[in-house]
Amino acid sequence: MNIIYADYNIYHNSIDICTYVGYILRIDCAKAEEGLITTPNSECALNALAIDNPLEYARLYLDGTMQIWIDAEDSLEVW
Repeated sequence: MNIIYADYNIYHNSIDICTYVGYILRIDCAKAEEGLITTPNSECALNALAIDNPLEYARLYLDGTMQIWIDAEDSLEVW
């Protein structure tokens, strides 16, 4: 599936992904974030990711690595 673009849909709180073959995949952000362990900092970062980089948000969700990304955002370790 070749992706054309992904956009954050403010009316549905979702990520809409459009493909070359005409399919539209909608990821509900509330359902995607359900069950994740977050802090106020990581919630803010997750919201910013959905709005600014919706394709990366979708990739994290579809790969099942969203909690790992959140844990890295909340980590206090120095790189």
